[in-house]
Amino acid sequence: MSLSIMQPGLLTTIQDCGRIGYRNDGVLTSGAMDPYSLRLANLLVYNDDNEGALEITLVGPTMVFTEDNLIAITGADFHPTIDGKAVPMRRPVAVRAGAILQFNQPTVGCRAYLAVAGGFDVPIVMNSKSTYLRSKIGGFEGRALQTNDLLHLGEPTPTAIKSQEILLSHTQDHFAAPDWFVSQSHLLPENLYAPIRVLPGLQYDLFGKEAIIDFLTNYYEITLNSDRMGYRLDSETPLEMETPQEMISEVVNRGSVQVPPEGQPIVLMADHQTVAGYPLIAQTIIVDTARLAQFKPGDRFQFKRTTQEEAEKDYLHIEQELQDIERALSYRALQLK
Repeated sequence: MSLSIMQPGLLTTIQDCGRIGYRNDGVLTSGAMDPYSLRLANLLVYNDDNEGALEITLVGPTMVFTEDNLIAITGADFHPTIDGKAVPMRRPVAVRAGAILQFNQPTVGCRAYLAVAGGFDVPIVMNSKSTYLRSKIGGFEGRALQTNDLLHLGEPTPTAIKSQEILLSHTQDHFAAPDWFVSQSHLLPENLYAPIRVLPGLQYDLFGKEAIIDFLTNYYEITLNSDRMGYRLDSETPLEMETPQEMISEVVNRGSVQVPPEGQPIVLMADHQTVAGYPLIAQTIIVDTARLAQFKPGDRFQFKRTTQEEAEKDYLHIEQELQDIERALSYRALQLK
């Protein structure tokens, strides 16, 4: 089984949850910018939630399926269509051979995830299918997709095959989907652009009271000089440390907020470096880092300080939510037999 890329979009890559366990060797984690959306897409097609899927950024691709398959689309709504008909999101969708799936531009958010039953049959590099563009490793030949690429697919589970067959048996169209769907709590429209919550970084106390107030009251705009490595921000009030420090490089994580000498923060994202030498004023919480990944250049937001307890509560809530979805899908799978 395979799908053929007719138009690649702006930046479409294969990502999973990342290359875990190699940072001590200087190898970046990479992985999906919005891992919750990726995991949900995989669950909906009965894959392991860490299976590789397509991460679609800002301008979507067009592709044709060479055989029947089961897919799911999550994350930002790129208004996907087949035969001019809207393809519903956040649910399994059975597609027929010859179906042309087209993504457009999103109105809200900037990254969508397309999972296919069986995943993508690409080499596993250091236990991951994630594409890291700068080193040209992982994914499909270590690069973003291009026109005429042919992506081979893995073997779907028996449940995925049965679900696909049942859905297609009720229509003559090129695709079919159930009338139910699941929500994405971290991307609900009413809170998508809520302030990004942070905890104090390693050098938080070195910035002084006025700089901290500015950090938590400024509106920050994501600049065009932003990518999967980091979001460079811009505001009217640069941040200054009370006493400039000579620093040695320290470990950083996804969501670490650095402040370079010019005073405009950088939020490190999926392809962030393993160590960095700029002071760390804050750390965005895990749930909000995934939400921040849906912000695009030109979007404006504020930071908000939170507590360790709230960060842990929200992390556990969304993990429980995914487990509940997986259990519900397993129950539906039993009904298919």
